[in-house]
Amino acid sequence: MKTEKADILVGIASFNNAGTIGHVVKAVDAGLVKYFPDKKAIIVNSDGGSRDGTPDIVKTATHDQAAIFLSHPVYPAHRISIPYNGIPGKGSAFRAIFRKAVEMKAEACCVVDADLRSITPEWVELLLSPVIQNGFDFVAPLYNRHKYDGTITNSIVYPLTRALYGRRIRQPIGGEFGFSGRMADFYMSQEVWESHVARFGVDIWMTTEAIAGDYKVCQTFLGAKIHDPKDPGSDLADMLLQVVATLFALTEKHYDKWKDEKGSSEVPTLGFRYQVGLESVKVNAEKMLNIFRAGQENLRDIWLKIIGQGDFGEIERLSRLPDASFKFPDGLWAKVVYDFIIAYHRKVMAPEHLIRSLVPLYLGKTASFVLEVENMEQEGAEACIEKLCQEFENNKDYLISNWK
Repeated sequence: MKTEKADILVGIASFNNAGTIGHVVKAVDAGLVKYFPDKKAIIVNSDGGSRDGTPDIVKTATHDQAAIFLSHPVYPAHRISIPYNGIPGKGSAFRAIFRKAVEMKAEACCVVDADLRSITPEWVELLLSPVIQNGFDFVAPLYNRHKYDGTITNSIVYPLTRALYGRRIRQPIGGEFGFSGRMADFYMSQEVWESHVARFGVDIWMTTEAIAGDYKVCQTFLGAKIHDPKDPGSDLADMLLQVVATLFALTEKHYDKWKDEKGSSEVPTLGFRYQVGLESVKVNAEKMLNIFRAGQENLRDIWLKIIGQGDFGEIERLSRLPDASFKFPDGLWAKVVYDFIIAYHRKVMAPEHLIRSLVPLYLGKTASFVLEVENMEQEGAEACIEKLCQEFENNKDYLISNWK
């Protein structure tokens, strides 16, 4: 059977998201009607075997067009739910979306998370218009997030990606992305689907490959990201493994791309910036510090092997500090991350074993950030993240000089 062409494809990866996906589908559908009424569009739900009726909600979710001042589109958006094959995870779901985009020769695509509670119809325009009107190949999201949300992004992914590749994409694993048809074709053609890219590694993989491939990239301001955040001390170990393993593998792959990059520069930023109220995110700094201190005792030999006696001595000193005065220096954290990348490069131990041993150090750094910004507004917390980024850039020569 001949596959019908679509101008626009919107992908939603899901797994048991019955509580939120109806709102996401309504927002996407309204955005397509409002901003792209003359485009042939399709909403593709790539589902991982939900048992809560998620695909049924995708098919039946409706909104009152008159109530939100919408006229009937020339081409109403079709909706399909498709199961995906391969390793269970977000990346495998995205792979099915990429395949459908290539099959339907979509001009512009975007993906949005199924657990979003703050998505509006305008997100669809903000993610797709840079591709359709401005010729960008990759559109990263830019949000207002609570200072305790996105801890993996703030402590590792953003500072490291920025220092390596010299581009300031603030939310490289944000979850919502716009991309061109040729970008989808590139993603689809890569042989990465048996790796951590098939899981939570897919976001940093998409962003990094777009930068390293010299595709035309930008970021677009979407407003507030309100979703189902997770406590870094309780829920994020597997996600950290998958994201960091992918990040390290890409660092290995693109050495020739990043080794000569100095400093960093802004990427084009689209969308109207404004301040918005954010939901509070609860974290447990005491629990994170307890895991950090247990790691210092139980992983001593591994950490010594990776970061050396000097920095390990500093970690030992930190572990003896009371919670109230605990502070993990930014420069030390940047060197620790670079030492783990070097250990990965030199194959000091199995990658998964190596990265899992990083988790207590990451939690120590995250707890330090939580305590430091506890009484700060969002702007103050962002200034702290900026200082951390500068330390990653300032210490990049340490990574390069120890690479071989």
